[in-house]
Amino acid sequence: MSTKNPLAEAESAGVTKEQLINDFKVVVADAEALLKATAGQGGETMAAARAKILESLTAAKEKITDAEHALVARTKAAAKATDEYVHVHPWQSIGIAASVGVVIGLLIGRR
Repeated sequence: MSTKNPLAEAESAGVTKEQLINDFKVVVADAEALLKATAGQGGETMAAARAKILESLTAAKEKITDAEHALVARTKAAAKATDEYVHVHPWQSIGIAASVGVVIGLLIGRR
């Protein structure tokens, strides 16, 4: 079992945190639908399993919400830092933007 951060591993595999959060939300929704579909099933074992799954889903929802809030906070901080840099160094920012535009233009032009 890996001791790395799963979000960091997913990001290194080319999956963004936003995609991971969205995929996880789909899994949670599917699990909730499964719980609702099996609500009529009898037996102590099924009831215990549903209770444990519901508890796990609740904890997972809280964690994913926390991760989503952290992601939004980091994005806002990065946007603020970029804005401050552009205001402090406007000509350097224009040069960087022009360089990026040229590179993108060259890459698009190769197709």
